[in-house]
Amino acid sequence: MALTAIVTAGAAGCSDDGEPSGGHGSKVASAASSAAASLASQGAAALASATAQAQQKLDEVKNGVAAKDEVKLGTPTTGGDGRATVKVTAHNTADSAKSFAVLVQFKDKDGNLLDVTVVTVPDVGAKADGEATATGTHKVSGDIQAEVGSAVRY
Repeated sequence: MALTAIVTAGAAGCSDDGEPSGGHGSKVASAASSAAASLASQGAAALASATAQAQQKLDEVKNGVAAKDEVKLGTPTTGGDGRATVKVTAHNTADSAKSFAVLVQFKDKDGNLLDVTVVTVPDVGAKADGEATATGTHKVSGDIQAEVGSAVRY
């Protein structure tokens, strides 16, 4: 949202003295556009880094079995710190206790990825359910949705 405000302010095209764009006003618009592009690239870079770190955590699981269909998510909420949280429930279909590593993706209403995290649901009994809470790593706002990106039972 701050990004939109920066772009909008720059696009308005007024100089400090109230004159329409030209000279000084176009410098302001150009600086605002540059700042907006910089913020967008920093956000994309941070999200790409978080996604890579989350995937690396899943890749570290040895002897795991894909278990995305065994994991359900509750309704996500945004806490006072601006980070999204969601309840994760894993159903263990195995005959012995297992743990789950779950990659949770937080998205906006249009399906754009906003944040990603990995949560562990440890020591879920045979044929039982286990719960954990996934908490995002970045501040988000608006109508947040959560999806299971992938899950591994081990």
